Order: sequence, then C-alpha cells, then structure tokens
Amino acid sequence: VSLCCHSQTGGSKGYGFIEFESDDVAKIVADTMNNYLFSERLLKCQFLPPEKVHENLFKGCDKIFRKPSQPAVRRYNRIRSLVQKARMTKRLLHKERLLRKRLAEKGLDYDFPGFATQALCKKRKKVKASKKTKLNVSLTSQDPTPVCTPAVLERRKAAQVDDDAEDDEVTLKLPPASVNSAVQRPKKMPRKRQNLKIQK
Repeated sequence: VSLCCHSQTGGSKGYGFIEFESDDVAKIVADTMNNYLFSERLLKCQFLPPEKVHENLFKGCDKIFRKPSQPAVRRYNRIRSLVQKARMTKRLLHKERLLRKRLAEKGLDYDFPGFATQALCKKRKKVKASKKTKLNVSLTSQDPTPVCTPAVLERRKAAQVDDDAEDDEVTLKLPPASVNSAVQRPKKMPRKRQNLKIQK
C-alpha cells in the first residue's frame, strides 16, 4: 500500500496505490470498489497494468511520516522581552526610513502607511485609554474619596438627585422551596448480601 501524502504537512493528497500479487484479483477489486460510497465520498478505482506502473512507485512506502521541524516559524512566534521588542521596532523603522530614502532618490513620490504609522497609532491609543480611566471616577460611598473638583461635585449632586427620585419601597424575593427540602425521602440502607455457601 502506498498512500500519497504532502511532504510538509503529512496530509493525504486523496489518492493511493495498492499492489496485488495477481492481476485477476486486482481487476476484481477495482471493478467491485469503483464508485463505492466511502465516508460521504465516491471511491474511484482503476486497474493499472504492470507496464504502466513506475518502478519507484512503492519505494519508501514503509517509512513513518515525521513532520518537518519549522525553525523559522518557532523563531518568529517566540515570546520576546521588552528590550528585544524595542530593538526589533528600531530595526524596522530604520529599514523603512532607508526604503523611503531610496524611493525619493529615484524620483518616486510614493507614500505608504508603513510601520511608523502603526507604532504611532498604538501610542495614541494607549494615551487615550489612560485619560479615560482617570476621568471615570466612581461615586459610590464605599470607594475611596476622589479629588474634590467642581466637576466631581456636580456629578455627586446629580447622582443624589437620581437616588431621591427612586421609590423607597424595598421588595424581598425569596427563592422557591426546593423539591428536595419539601419532600423528605427515607435514606437508602445498604443491602446486606447473603452468604451463599456452596454445598459439595
């Protein structure tokens, strides 16, 4: 048996070859299994005469497939420290500057959003996020007291007005009584096994 697999992924290519000792058996199998429904697919089988079979067709079919190591992928996906990330961004920015310089020397007026614009966007997003967190100060009585600025005092007054507008009525909802507690079932006693004596 020779199953054709992809050399890098090991996935099946969808075809294979089977060698039989006699031609008659091979013809019977090919006729029987042709158009056979196998796991939602039609199996196509053809008989190949010995003249059309390549001499190296079954060469190395006994080898176990070993997925090739991908050192470049592992190297790319590894976890980097902050120093390594900074060095990498510096190198990318330098390469981009050189590319823009070469384009300008050749007289090409071509502007492209490169790595520099992505780095700037990330910095701006971080700055905006930090400003938002400072503005969203909680006003609950259990939290530590925020800095008393006019804006914070106005927010407190608005929150107190909203609290007064609500009803003073308190409703208490209890969970329904569970079936297990309402119906008490007797505890099951373990069965005593009778000792059966074998009489001789």
